[in-house]
Amino acid sequence: MNIQTRLALPLELNLGLDVSRYAEEFLKNGHVRIPHILNSGALELYRHLDAEANWMQLINKPGGGAHEIPRDEWRKPRMPEKARISREMYENACDGFQYCYSALRVPGKDETCMDPVLTQISRLLSEPDVKGMLSAITGISDPVFTDGQVTSYGPGDFLTGHDDDLEGSGRAAAFVLGLTPQWRLEWGGLLMFHELGEVPFCGLVPQFNTLDLFTVPRYHSVSLVSPAAPRQRYSITGWLSRK
Repeated sequence: MNIQTRLALPLELNLGLDVSRYAEEFLKNGHVRIPHILNSGALELYRHLDAEANWMQLINKPGGGAHEIPRDEWRKPRMPEKARISREMYENACDGFQYCYSALRVPGKDETCMDPVLTQISRLLSEPDVKGMLSAITGISDPVFTDGQVTSYGPGDFLTGHDDDLEGSGRAAAFVLGLTPQWRLEWGGLLMFHELGEVPFCGLVPQFNTLDLFTVPRYHSVSLVSPAAPRQRYSITGWLSRK
């Protein structure tokens, strides 16, 4: 399947996977990691995201809602209110749910946006054969792609523990499609699976062109990205929901 975009190569999902093997692993562990998920277009997609100028820094507020700040503004040392926002963010992270990362929204199936690449990502994920493969692996009948984002974690970004179980959403599985080449363990940004109040039992280093699928609800977090990280941790994230 070829999805034509302004990329140098079309995005092409790898439909030659050993679906039965991955379905067995998902059923057993509630999680599966699938390498080489795209046959082509992954590197071009990474380069497109790395050149994107419209990233928004998202930081949730303790009382509800979120700050949405252009990432270039957030990175300025003297940005007004940055010290206050940072202080509130770290205080809330001590014992509450907190996130700090930048993102681009992936439009819904029938939506378009200014960036045709984001539109094509949405259409790719909604293709019948893609949905069929994801259904076979997860056991979700006719899954619906919802609430997609392209996320970018840089130095200081993180996501504290949560389980994605939003009432009324129908979320049955979450996915993370990793798009960062050559990431090192000590740079942080690990996808962590753990039980509430317990030591993490699984920390996954970001991998390029790799899809992580896991059940909802499942407690997880993204560890703090180190100031030593020389590049951004990119991924496409979202949920598979039941109709």
